[in-house]
Amino acid sequence: MNDADFSALRLTLELAGLTTVLLLLIGTPIAWWLARTRSWLKSPVGAVVTLPLVLPPTVLGFYMLIAMGPGGFLGHLTQSLGLGLLPFTFPGLVLASVIYSMPFMVQPLQNAFEAIGDRPLEVAATLRASPLNAFFSVAIPLAKPGFVTASILSFAHTVGEFGVVLMIGGNIPDKTRVLSVQIYNHVEALEYTQAHWLAGGMLAFSFLVLVAVNAFKPGSKGKEP
Repeated sequence: MNDADFSALRLTLELAGLTTVLLLLIGTPIAWWLARTRSWLKSPVGAVVTLPLVLPPTVLGFYMLIAMGPGGFLGHLTQSLGLGLLPFTFPGLVLASVIYSMPFMVQPLQNAFEAIGDRPLEVAATLRASPLNAFFSVAIPLAKPGFVTASILSFAHTVGEFGVVLMIGGNIPDKTRVLSVQIYNHVEALEYTQAHWLAGGMLAFSFLVLVAVNAFKPGSKGKEP
């Protein structure tokens, strides 16, 4: 691995880590609302959250690029706040990654919250716990496997992004060139040995992610004989 490979690896880990933290903060209340609400808005909101799963990354990246550009609503907002334009910057990559990886955080958390049921929260209410206290003292501890799974999947999905990050971030060394883009660069330059090293590392990483996710599934430890 050369300096460019290490730089891409560092940038990828920073992007994935920051994206996962932001998704935990943003995705948790969304997942809780989707798991508990009976509003007619549940279906459309759930569809919007899940949309990145079915949209081609280049399509999502294109519309995000338009929205962040000088003529888009996000572009107008960031410029009015003195932040400049987000395309081809690391903050732009973070925003794109948060949107693109949102379903990988929200869906496992929503499933975990729904699996809790009403009974534990009703018991907490009889003990005079406020809804906020019940959420932090009952719901979150019971949903811990869901949080672990969601965090692992969100981190791994961000590491493996290509289409969206290339559309939004481009291929700028030390600024927006992440690991998947660096692999593409090696292949394009016919540097297959370097590409093998990076691709093989990502393959091993993906395998370990699946092992970890399966390990945290309910009942994965089996029953005692």
